Amino acid sequence: MSRPHATSRDLATLDDFVPGQSASFSKTIGEVELALFVAVSGDANPLHVDEEFARRTFFGGRIAHGLLSASLLSTVIGTLLPGTGAIYKSQSLRFLRPVHPGDTLTATVEVRDLDRAQGDLHLATRVANQRGEPVIEGEAVVGLVRRLRDG
Repeated sequence: MSRPHATSRDLATLDDFVPGQSASFSKTIGEVELALFVAVSGDANPLHVDEEFARRTFFGGRIAHGLLSASLLSTVIGTLLPGTGAIYKSQSLRFLRPVHPGDTLTATVEVRDLDRAQGDLHLATRVANQRGEPVIEGEAVVGLVRRLRDG
């Protein structure tokens, strides 16, 4: 987990990881999460905030923002795998299914490859709903902080 005052020994290195290693984080997307995401992002698209409007679309009701759902991947990468010192370099996302208010999502990150020349981890990323159905799939490249400055 993240530490408020991390030390150099808290920093992961490529040697701490192997292909197949994974970590997950779960969260229910409720009204509070949706409202906070609107406040932070400014994205008040009626698909996310207006039930009457959204009910008239092929979604049949409001859906969560795709990037709100994808943000759970950042939680895994920043706090679990690789964790403290992770540097997000890239992320691809394929949105496969809508997420509705009340859905519980599980974000999973799996080490696919270690690029020792670049010092990067190549990760498979996935977010699934409470039924185990994938809602997002993608890939990430993550670097690692190598050292901390003194003081």
